This record gives sequence, structure tokens and C-alpha cells, in this order.
Amino acid sequence: MKKTIIILALSVFAAIGAQAQTIQWRGEDRTGIYKEPNLLKSWSSNGPEMLWHFNGLGEGHSSVAIANEKIYITGLTVDKGILYVFDLNGKLLNKKEYGGEWNTSYNGSRGTVTANEGKLYIISGTGDLVCLDEKTLNLVWKKNIFKDFDSKNITWGINESPLIINEKLIVTPGGAKNNVVALNKTTGTLIWSCAGEGDLSAYCSPLYISDQETPQVVTMTANHILGIDVATGKKLWSFEQKNRHAVHANTPVYGDNMILCTSGYGKGSTMLRLTNGGRNVEKVWETSELDSRMGGIVKIGDYAYGSGDANRYWFCYNWKTGEQMYKEKLPGTGSVTIAANNMLYCYSDKGEIILAKATPEKFDVVSRFSITLGTDQHWAHPVIYKGILYVRHGDALMAYKIS
Repeated sequence: MKKTIIILALSVFAAIGAQAQTIQWRGEDRTGIYKEPNLLKSWSSNGPEMLWHFNGLGEGHSSVAIANEKIYITGLTVDKGILYVFDLNGKLLNKKEYGGEWNTSYNGSRGTVTANEGKLYIISGTGDLVCLDEKTLNLVWKKNIFKDFDSKNITWGINESPLIINEKLIVTPGGAKNNVVALNKTTGTLIWSCAGEGDLSAYCSPLYISDQETPQVVTMTANHILGIDVATGKKLWSFEQKNRHAVHANTPVYGDNMILCTSGYGKGSTMLRLTNGGRNVEKVWETSELDSRMGGIVKIGDYAYGSGDANRYWFCYNWKTGEQMYKEKLPGTGSVTIAANNMLYCYSDKGEIILAKATPEKFDVVSRFSITLGTDQHWAHPVIYKGILYVRHGDALMAYKIS
């Protein structure tokens, strides 16, 4: 009897653990690294098997989010944002209009859905921030971050995925007073407001750093990198980071007490080291070559991997020293980079998916194939979940078996 109870308890804990995995912007922890076992080390010449696809998402560049074994993704139809809900077999379960969406240039949905404790959070390209009940999709609360926090939209429409830390939901209105704010995730009421440096928002989804004496939110605004005390909203530090168009769309990457912030449009990458328990920073190294505009960087071991934008190469840099380990010519002007099991999954803006070994010796390509479905730009970041690679290209979502 005792043995049976133990087995049942372990089964319950295993089920809870399986249900607990939630995929948000760039994975579970915003690193772009997916913790997946038993993935294929190479693909056939035609690429991995496509299990299913869906055409008709509308215009958009947002990525897949996954919670409780359901897939969430957004798209633009006319001038409205639509949330789509699928099961893992690609069956459309539901859809819901959530507000106005960006239809001025490079049309479509932008920020990826954030799922948390039975709620879904979305920021549209026009600044509508909504909280929906995950089961019913009913509206729980709604704000417009520009109207409610005295700011204004940016050139290509705000692109942010809300960051949730315990009861706090962090977003970046970019106002002179309410630059970065924390809201109560249940009610939408203001918990704290940080004036930052008064910059506009910069298309960046923030990162949470928890292992410092002062846990903090790190993000990029139009002209600065910011560190903010997550408990109080106090600005801890700032560091100037400018480029031609005030676009800093890559979430910072953190590891070994260091933060890598990468921007396109003539800037490149800056590595900062946290000091004084996270209350200050110092510059460690910088380079103008690693200038990813919005494709993300991944840290694997002691190396950073990603692509340039104006500098049309794949790059590998020593994380600690800034030494360039290699650069290899790109088949386009930029690429999204994610990783799993020491392999790089690179999605170029020419529509090619490349599988390469994460090694500092060279850009070691193993397999590649082309995305043939969908519309417009190849900008959405792919997602890996339970052996499936999810690729969004405009109005199409594709699921490939990679295990």
C-alpha cells in the first residue's frame, strides 16, 4: 500500500512538472536556449518532417507561446489583433480579438504572448496591454500604456513581451516620468514607476536578473541600457547605448555576472559587468561587428553566438574577453538565433533554417532547408517544444518534427 502511494505521488509530481513548462518570449527564461532531450543531430536534404501547418494568422511577426499544452500566437486582420489558440496537433481551438494592432508599416502583431498562472498578457503594436483569462479568453483588464502613462508610440510600433516577476508585470511605456512600470498582474494597478533616463521605448523585451544582491530588471530604451531594482522601481544604473534609429530590439543576455547588449543600425555589442551587488556596471568590451538588429544572441559555455545585420556574417565571440572566434558569410542580411543541446538553430531573413554545431572553431553547418509557406519578412523567432520546431512566417505557422 505504501509503495502504491509513493508511486501515485511521484506520478502526480511528474504531471505537475510536465504542465508547469511554459514557453514565453525566447523560451522559458528569455535566453533563447531550449532544454530539449533527444533532438536530431542532422536533417534530411529536404529538412525535417512537417507535421502540420496553419495558413491564415494574418500579418505578424510574433512568436509562439505555449502554456498548459496549448499554443498561443497573434496576428493582424484589417486593423485588429487576433489571438489564436491551437492544441499541439495544430487544431484551432479558439480565437479572440484583443484590440487595435499595428498596420502602418511592416504591418502585424509584434510582441509574443506571456502566459502566467491562468492568464494571458499581450501588448499590441498600438500600445494596448490586455490581460485575458486563459480558459475563457474573457478580458480581465486592459490599459493603453501610452495614454495611461503619458508617453507615445515609436516609429515601427512598440514590440514588447510583458515580463512577469511574482505579482509584478513589467512593461516599458517610455514616458519621461513613467519610463518603465510594474503593474499588479491580477488587477493592472500600478505598483511602481521608474523614470529611467526619460527615453522612448526601444522595441526591447526586458530580462530579469535574480542572482545579484539587488535583483533587477534590465532593458534597453532609446538611448540607454537600464538596471532597475525589481522590488522598488529605483534606477540602479544606466549606460549609454545609441544607434541611428533608437532601435534596440534584442533582449539582453546574462551570464557570469555579465550582460551582453546587442543593437543594429551602426552600434554593435556592449558587454557590461555588474558590480557592487548589481548596483553598478562597468564596460568589459565592445565591438561594432556583432550588430544583430533583432535576431537575438545565445550564450553557450564561454561563447556568444549570433548574426550581424549590416555586417552580414555569423559570429562567435569569447564571452569574457570579446575576442572574435570566427565570422562566416551570411545568406542574407540577418538571422534569428536560438539553440538547444549545443546546436544552433538559425533562421535567416532569406527564409532558410540552418542547423549548426555550437563550436568556437567555425560556423559548422550540419543541415539546412527553406521555408516555403507564409508571407512577408522572416522575422519571427522560432520555438522548440517537446521535439517540435515551430516556425512562424507571416500568416503561416509550421510545426516540424526534430526529435
